[in-house]
Amino acid sequence: MHSKKPAGLGGSALELYESKKRNVDDIVRIVKPGSRIFIGSGAAEPQTLVNMLIERGKSIADHETINLIELGTTPYTEAVLSKPFHQNAFFIGANVRGAVNEGRAEYTPIFMSELPWYLRSGRLRIDVAFIQVAPPDNYGFCSLGVSVDIVKVAAESAKIVVAEINRRMPRTLGDCFVHLKDIDHIVESDVPLPAWLPPEPDEVADRIGQNVAHLVRDGATIQAGIGMIPNAILAHLKDKHDLGVHTEMFSDGIIDLVEAGVVTNARKTLHQGKIIATFCMGTQRLYDFVDDNPLIEFHPCDYTNDPFLIARNDNMVSINAAIQIDLTGQVCADSIGEYFYAGIGGQVDFVRGAARSKGGKPVIVLPSTAKKGTVSRIVPFLDQGAGVVTSRGDVAYVVTEYGICNLHGRNLRERALALIGVAHPDFRDELLNYAKQRRLVHLDQMPLTIAGRFYPEQYEHAAAFGGTRIFFRPIKPTDEAMERSFFYSLSDETIYYRFFNILKTMPHEKLQPLVNIDYREEMAIVALTGEPGDEEMIAIGRFKLDHTDDFAEIAFVVGDNWQNRGVGTYLMNTLIEIAQEMGADGFKADVLADNKKMLHVFHKCGYPVQSRLEEGVYSIRVDFMERSKPGERPQQ
Repeated sequence: MHSKKPAGLGGSALELYESKKRNVDDIVRIVKPGSRIFIGSGAAEPQTLVNMLIERGKSIADHETINLIELGTTPYTEAVLSKPFHQNAFFIGANVRGAVNEGRAEYTPIFMSELPWYLRSGRLRIDVAFIQVAPPDNYGFCSLGVSVDIVKVAAESAKIVVAEINRRMPRTLGDCFVHLKDIDHIVESDVPLPAWLPPEPDEVADRIGQNVAHLVRDGATIQAGIGMIPNAILAHLKDKHDLGVHTEMFSDGIIDLVEAGVVTNARKTLHQGKIIATFCMGTQRLYDFVDDNPLIEFHPCDYTNDPFLIARNDNMVSINAAIQIDLTGQVCADSIGEYFYAGIGGQVDFVRGAARSKGGKPVIVLPSTAKKGTVSRIVPFLDQGAGVVTSRGDVAYVVTEYGICNLHGRNLRERALALIGVAHPDFRDELLNYAKQRRLVHLDQMPLTIAGRFYPEQYEHAAAFGGTRIFFRPIKPTDEAMERSFFYSLSDETIYYRFFNILKTMPHEKLQPLVNIDYREEMAIVALTGEPGDEEMIAIGRFKLDHTDDFAEIAFVVGDNWQNRGVGTYLMNTLIEIAQEMGADGFKADVLADNKKMLHVFHKCGYPVQSRLEEGVYSIRVDFMERSKPGERPQQ
């Protein structure tokens, strides 16, 4: 222990400070048997006071400890010490997980935004609050440092407040101060805060990070937690501009974005210029970063996690993890079957807040498999005992390493197909068969495994046309609804030129073979506008190899509003490159003689074009073996 007075403290504040100093033996005598003791959260766990509980706890008989989440040591949950201790957690961290599932500790599921109200209401009486704070300033105010969450409310609600004043606790800013007059007893310490370093992102986390980055536009405000996947997401945001942060918690990854000029908070519509959070956990680099940093404000979690307040951030993107999701969109995030693993936390708070934000996106992320790829996380139904944290009515964007889907407003068939489309290919047919049994999808739905295994991601790319970004990618089996909408958007003339007939309908039976291809003998490239999960198809081109002459039969159509803007020519050139990679010697097609726009696209492709007119139809062959010479007119 150190007796040196806090720097700058003087006068009556110093007298108050000195009058409240205690040693651990004093604290043992102060805490009565049967007390309910609140313990500060995360990296702000008051380690000296906790160690006192471990060493002297048996003299404080039958007491209960409550906490949000612990990052430090919690050996008081071990079996050998379980009798004099009763642990109650509002979120299950790794160090209490075993105790909770063995019945030696309790878990109280509750929305994080409601926890402060729960403590203020007196429904959960707090006899003693053990908190850790930074040394007081000249006016006697102590910062709660790296964890405000429910600590501030616990300190305000407890009958007795015992503060461990740690010289190494950062002085953070915001609604995060407690005055010496509101502290009953002080124990001094000088110990480093517990460090937390997430594992380096693996390939799956990195791909999820890439996918999520597509959903974050410049100027968005983000909420991302801590862990392997959140860190991977942050790493893929380095090409963004003017991002803001309104989050529950954060770690070291945010520092890199601030230093790179990516996180400026300049376009936030609430707390402009500020990072808003309720706690942080990370390395000493993080604790140094938040120390007396006016860029960052810490607030209690009934403020940071209030869905209505979150919604005041335009373009709010919330990113939360799931353990399982079923084919209807129910998300389990707190247990593995009957085994309690985490907690409700702030997931629902931020999902609902982002959903109500102007331009907001609530995002659920999860790897497609668990147990080294042997178990699918997208499941026909949640495991026995698994709890629904986020309901199917709340879920919108779901992201795995295999893609992005948006379930909001989608019917059960669309949801099931969309989720199967981002599941691991090894499990897609199994999931599809179950969906058929439950009549979630059409009984004649074609298998999805082949498309999933051979999907050529390398052909995904974007291009700008008159300031509009168009995304080109191979067609997917889940594009059926989108292609159906595209068909019904076409004029009769465009339909006639494409199908040589004025088709009036495009039912499931006709569409399904068009979106289910194996990418080895045939290819279809779609052109999409809009954001991932909410795209609109504006063009499609396809070809199929004919091994009798090694030419591929090609057909494509561009939406009426996008014709004469270069999309058709671009699509043709893209298809030529892919066909050459697949071993085609050229293209062949039948084009109506009065379809001048399509004929023009063929003759601009840069390869010799041979055409033969017969009964109003041109039979066209494009030879890849030779390029047209400059100034040479294609053959007709």
